[in-house]
Amino acid sequence: MLDVLEGAEDYNNMGALLGLDGLDGDELLGALRRMNPIKRARTINKLASTGGASRGSRAEMEKHFGELPPHIKEGLSRGDLRLADTVIYSIKPVNSKTIKMFETQDTKTIGLQSLSSARLPKNQALLVSGISILAGVPFENNVDKIMAIKFGGLEDYGVIANGEFSLKSNKKVIMPETSLNVFKTANNHTLPIGYYKLANPRLIHDDILIEATIELGSMDSLDPKTQLFIGLHGTITTP
Repeated sequence: MLDVLEGAEDYNNMGALLGLDGLDGDELLGALRRMNPIKRARTINKLASTGGASRGSRAEMEKHFGELPPHIKEGLSRGDLRLADTVIYSIKPVNSKTIKMFETQDTKTIGLQSLSSARLPKNQALLVSGISILAGVPFENNVDKIMAIKFGGLEDYGVIANGEFSLKSNKKVIMPETSLNVFKTANNHTLPIGYYKLANPRLIHDDILIEATIELGSMDSLDPKTQLFIGLHGTITTP
Protein backbone atom coordinates (compact mmCIF):
# COMPACT_ATOMS: atom_id res chain seq x y z
CA MET A 1 0.00 0.00 0.00
CA LEU A 2 2.88 2.40 0.69
CA ASP A 3 3.76 2.66 -2.98
CA VAL A 4 0.55 4.65 -3.57
CA LEU A 5 1.54 7.51 -1.28
CA GLU A 6 2.45 9.61 -4.31
CA GLY A 7 -1.10 9.58 -5.64
CA ALA A 8 -2.95 10.45 -2.47
CA GLU A 9 -2.15 14.13 -1.83
CA ASP A 10 -5.71 15.24 -2.64
CA TYR A 11 -7.18 13.85 0.57
CA ASN A 12 -7.17 14.92 4.18
CA ASN A 13 -6.90 12.08 6.71
CA MET A 14 -4.44 10.27 4.46
CA GLY A 15 -3.32 8.12 7.36
CA ALA A 16 -6.69 6.37 7.50
CA LEU A 17 -6.93 6.06 3.71
CA LEU A 18 -3.49 4.47 3.36
CA GLY A 19 -3.46 2.56 6.62
CA LEU A 20 -0.45 4.49 7.90
CA ASP A 21 -1.70 5.20 11.41
CA GLY A 22 -0.20 2.06 12.91
CA LEU A 23 2.88 1.68 10.71
CA ASP A 24 6.39 1.23 12.05
CA GLY A 25 8.37 4.47 11.73
CA ASP A 26 11.15 2.91 9.64
CA GLU A 27 8.66 1.55 7.10
CA LEU A 28 7.01 4.95 6.72
CA LEU A 29 10.33 6.75 6.42
CA GLY A 30 11.45 4.29 3.75
CA ALA A 31 8.35 5.00 1.68
CA LEU A 32 8.91 8.74 1.99
CA ARG A 33 12.58 8.48 0.96
CA ARG A 34 11.61 6.71 -2.27
CA MET A 35 9.58 9.73 -3.42
CA ASN A 36 11.01 12.65 -5.35
CA PRO A 37 11.58 15.71 -3.11
CA ILE A 38 8.47 17.62 -4.22
CA LYS A 39 6.14 14.66 -3.71
CA ARG A 40 7.79 13.92 -0.38
CA ALA A 41 7.27 17.48 0.87
CA ARG A 42 3.62 17.52 -0.23
CA THR A 43 2.94 14.16 1.38
CA ILE A 44 4.56 15.14 4.68
CA ASN A 45 2.53 18.35 4.72
CA LYS A 46 -0.68 16.40 4.12
CA LEU A 47 0.11 13.81 6.78
CA ALA A 48 0.72 16.64 9.25
CA SER A 49 -2.44 18.51 8.25
CA THR A 50 -5.42 18.69 10.59
CA GLY A 51 -7.71 18.07 7.60
CA GLY A 52 -9.72 21.24 8.25
CA ALA A 53 -10.10 22.10 4.56
CA SER A 54 -12.73 19.47 3.75
CA ARG A 55 -16.40 20.29 4.31
CA GLY A 56 -19.82 18.66 4.35
CA SER A 57 -20.24 15.06 3.33
CA ARG A 58 -16.70 14.91 1.89
CA ALA A 59 -15.29 15.63 5.35
CA GLU A 60 -17.60 12.95 6.74
CA MET A 61 -16.41 10.47 4.11
CA GLU A 62 -12.76 11.16 4.95
CA LYS A 63 -13.44 10.33 8.60
CA HIS A 64 -14.64 6.90 7.43
CA PHE A 65 -11.68 6.09 5.12
CA GLY A 66 -10.58 3.36 7.51
CA GLU A 67 -13.88 1.49 6.92
CA LEU A 68 -13.59 1.38 3.13
CA PRO A 69 -12.87 -1.98 1.47
CA PRO A 70 -9.19 -2.39 0.47
CA HIS A 71 -9.90 -2.29 -3.29
CA ILE A 72 -11.64 1.09 -2.95
CA LYS A 73 -8.89 2.52 -0.73
CA GLU A 74 -6.33 1.50 -3.31
CA GLY A 75 -8.37 3.00 -6.15
CA LEU A 76 -8.60 6.35 -4.34
CA SER A 77 -4.89 6.29 -3.51
CA ARG A 78 -3.86 5.56 -7.11
CA GLY A 79 -6.21 8.17 -8.50
CA ASP A 80 -8.36 5.59 -10.32
CA LEU A 81 -11.29 6.64 -8.11
CA ARG A 82 -12.29 10.03 -6.76
CA LEU A 83 -14.85 11.47 -4.38
CA ALA A 84 -18.00 13.13 -5.73
CA ASP A 85 -21.30 14.48 -4.40
CA THR A 86 -24.33 12.41 -5.32
CA VAL A 87 -27.96 11.58 -4.63
CA ILE A 88 -28.99 7.94 -5.11
CA TYR A 89 -32.72 7.93 -5.77
CA SER A 90 -35.77 5.76 -6.33
CA ILE A 91 -39.48 6.34 -6.99
CA LYS A 92 -42.00 3.71 -5.91
CA PRO A 93 -45.82 3.51 -5.80
CA VAL A 94 -47.67 3.37 -2.50
CA ASN A 95 -49.55 0.19 -3.37
CA SER A 96 -49.29 -1.58 -0.01
CA LYS A 97 -48.52 -0.80 3.63
CA THR A 98 -44.94 -1.96 3.11
CA ILE A 99 -42.96 -0.15 0.41
CA LYS A 100 -39.46 -1.34 -0.50
CA MET A 101 -37.80 1.70 -2.03
CA PHE A 102 -34.93 -0.33 -3.51
CA GLU A 103 -35.62 -3.85 -4.82
CA THR A 104 -33.53 -6.58 -6.42
CA GLN A 105 -35.68 -6.50 -9.58
CA ASP A 106 -35.00 -2.77 -10.13
CA THR A 107 -33.38 -1.69 -13.37
CA LYS A 108 -31.57 1.63 -13.61
CA THR A 109 -33.92 4.06 -15.38
CA ILE A 110 -33.32 7.80 -15.63
CA GLY A 111 -36.09 9.58 -13.77
CA LEU A 112 -37.18 6.51 -11.77
CA GLN A 113 -34.22 4.53 -10.45
CA SER A 114 -30.52 5.35 -10.20
CA LEU A 115 -29.54 1.79 -9.23
CA SER A 116 -30.01 -1.69 -10.60
CA SER A 117 -30.66 -4.64 -8.28
CA ALA A 118 -30.69 -2.36 -5.19
CA ARG A 119 -26.88 -2.33 -5.12
CA LEU A 120 -24.10 0.14 -5.78
CA PRO A 121 -21.89 -0.81 -8.75
CA LYS A 122 -18.40 -2.20 -8.27
CA ASN A 123 -15.89 0.31 -6.84
CA GLN A 124 -18.60 2.66 -5.57
CA ALA A 125 -19.00 3.26 -1.83
CA LEU A 126 -21.51 5.82 -0.56
CA LEU A 127 -21.30 7.77 2.68
CA VAL A 128 -24.95 8.54 3.46
CA SER A 129 -24.98 12.04 4.93
CA GLY A 130 -28.71 12.73 4.68
CA ILE A 131 -31.99 11.31 3.37
CA SER A 132 -34.85 12.93 1.47
CA ILE A 133 -38.35 11.45 1.37
CA LEU A 134 -41.07 13.17 -0.66
CA ALA A 135 -44.51 12.26 -1.99
CA GLY A 136 -46.58 13.18 -5.01
CA VAL A 137 -49.48 12.13 -7.23
CA PRO A 138 -49.15 11.95 -11.04
CA PHE A 139 -51.96 13.18 -13.32
CA GLU A 140 -52.13 9.66 -14.73
CA ASN A 141 -50.65 6.39 -13.53
CA ASN A 142 -48.11 5.82 -16.30
CA VAL A 143 -44.32 6.04 -16.45
CA ASP A 144 -44.07 9.39 -18.25
CA LYS A 145 -46.48 11.10 -15.86
CA ILE A 146 -44.73 9.56 -12.83
CA MET A 147 -41.42 10.96 -14.08
CA ALA A 148 -43.09 14.38 -14.32
CA ILE A 149 -44.38 14.49 -10.71
CA LYS A 150 -43.65 17.66 -8.77
CA PHE A 151 -42.81 15.99 -5.47
CA GLY A 152 -43.48 17.77 -2.21
CA GLY A 153 -43.13 17.34 1.53
CA LEU A 154 -45.05 14.87 3.66
CA GLU A 155 -47.03 17.65 5.36
CA ASP A 156 -49.99 16.95 3.04
CA TYR A 157 -49.76 13.16 3.45
CA GLY A 158 -50.60 12.54 7.11
CA VAL A 159 -51.06 8.80 6.74
CA ILE A 160 -47.54 8.55 5.26
CA ALA A 161 -45.95 10.94 7.77
CA ASN A 162 -47.34 8.79 10.58
CA GLY A 163 -45.62 5.70 9.19
CA GLU A 164 -42.07 4.51 9.83
CA PHE A 165 -38.85 4.41 7.81
CA SER A 166 -35.73 2.28 8.16
CA LEU A 167 -32.49 1.98 6.20
CA LYS A 168 -30.13 -0.99 6.30
CA SER A 169 -27.21 -2.30 4.25
CA ASN A 170 -25.44 -5.62 4.65
CA LYS A 171 -27.74 -6.22 7.63
CA LYS A 172 -26.22 -3.17 9.37
CA VAL A 173 -28.66 -0.51 10.53
CA ILE A 174 -28.03 2.98 9.15
CA MET A 175 -31.34 4.38 10.39
CA PRO A 176 -33.59 2.27 12.64
CA GLU A 177 -37.39 2.34 12.49
CA THR A 178 -38.13 6.06 12.78
CA SER A 179 -41.28 8.14 12.43
CA LEU A 180 -41.57 9.67 8.97
CA ASN A 181 -42.57 12.89 10.70
CA VAL A 182 -38.85 13.74 10.89
CA PHE A 183 -39.01 14.37 7.12
CA LYS A 184 -41.60 17.15 7.58
CA THR A 185 -39.23 20.12 7.20
CA ALA A 186 -41.45 22.75 5.55
CA ASN A 187 -41.17 24.98 8.63
CA ASN A 188 -37.40 24.50 8.95
CA HIS A 189 -35.88 26.98 6.53
CA THR A 190 -32.35 25.69 7.13
CA LEU A 191 -33.11 22.35 5.41
CA PRO A 192 -34.44 21.33 1.99
CA ILE A 193 -38.02 20.07 1.92
CA GLY A 194 -38.21 16.47 3.14
CA TYR A 195 -34.53 16.26 4.12
CA TYR A 196 -33.22 14.58 7.28
CA LYS A 197 -29.54 15.08 8.17
CA LEU A 198 -27.96 12.03 9.79
CA ALA A 199 -26.07 12.80 12.98
CA ASN A 200 -24.08 9.59 12.42
CA PRO A 201 -23.39 9.17 8.68
CA ARG A 202 -22.75 5.59 7.58
CA LEU A 203 -21.09 3.85 4.65
CA ILE A 204 -22.79 1.62 2.09
CA HIS A 205 -20.28 -0.61 0.27
CA ASP A 206 -20.40 -1.70 -3.35
CA ASP A 207 -22.43 -4.75 -4.38
CA ILE A 208 -24.28 -4.88 -1.03
CA LEU A 209 -28.08 -4.94 -0.84
CA ILE A 210 -29.65 -1.62 0.19
CA GLU A 211 -32.85 -1.98 2.21
CA ALA A 212 -34.90 1.21 2.51
CA THR A 213 -38.34 0.34 3.87
CA ILE A 214 -41.43 2.42 4.56
CA GLU A 215 -44.12 0.89 6.76
CA LEU A 216 -47.58 2.44 6.93
CA GLY A 217 -50.16 1.79 9.60
CA SER A 218 -52.99 2.66 7.21
CA MET A 219 -53.62 3.66 3.60
CA ASP A 220 -56.84 5.50 4.41
CA SER A 221 -57.53 8.59 2.24
CA LEU A 222 -54.45 8.05 0.03
CA ASP A 223 -54.87 8.59 -3.69
CA PRO A 224 -54.19 5.17 -5.29
CA LYS A 225 -51.74 6.85 -7.69
CA THR A 226 -49.53 8.19 -4.86
CA GLN A 227 -45.78 7.78 -5.39
CA LEU A 228 -42.85 8.12 -2.98
CA PHE A 229 -39.39 9.51 -3.74
CA ILE A 230 -36.30 8.67 -1.72
CA GLY A 231 -32.90 10.26 -2.17
CA LEU A 232 -29.74 9.14 -0.33
CA HIS A 233 -27.47 12.17 -0.33
CA GLY A 234 -23.75 12.04 0.35
CA THR A 235 -20.29 11.46 -1.06
CA ILE A 236 -19.54 8.52 -3.34
CA THR A 237 -16.41 7.00 -4.86
CA THR A 238 -16.52 7.05 -8.65
CA PRO A 239 -14.11 6.65 -11.59
